Amino acid sequence: MTPTREAIDDFLRQRRIAVVGVSREPRDFSRAVLRAFAERGYDTVPVNPRATELGGEACFASLREVTPPVDGVLVMTPAGVTADVVRDCLAVGVKHIWLHRGAGRGAVSETALALCREAGVAVVPGACPLMFLDKTGFAHKLHGFVLRAMGRFPH
Repeated sequence: MTPTREAIDDFLRQRRIAVVGVSREPRDFSRAVLRAFAERGYDTVPVNPRATELGGEACFASLREVTPPVDGVLVMTPAGVTADVVRDCLAVGVKHIWLHRGAGRGAVSETALALCREAGVAVVPGACPLMFLDKTGFAHKLHGFVLRAMGRFPH
């Protein structure tokens, strides 16, 4: 399922974003995504059950611990746990969810998508947000170019 540009733009209009599955490793891609959102003025909230702090910023074990609540959640977990993350999103009232996918399957799972549909939650089913944020690096623009060439870029 290819995400729509409307769903992507709607997600990016949210200002307080949790990144669930952000790594404890500073050089991990998920940390680069977290930084990219923060550098563009988003209020970012890292979520990782195995960390209490990441880069000097408080990290939460679960979305259920986050206060004030977030507007949207970027899910960067293995697909096998994504449905549980979506259930947490629904429990705390999150209405905008992005299931990250770079290469491979990413966080997208059929169960998670079904939960979002049933709850009427706006979901971006795949893709990497760095392709859509302003002033990202060459690799992210190239990724977008390749998807356009393949006819799989959101429109």
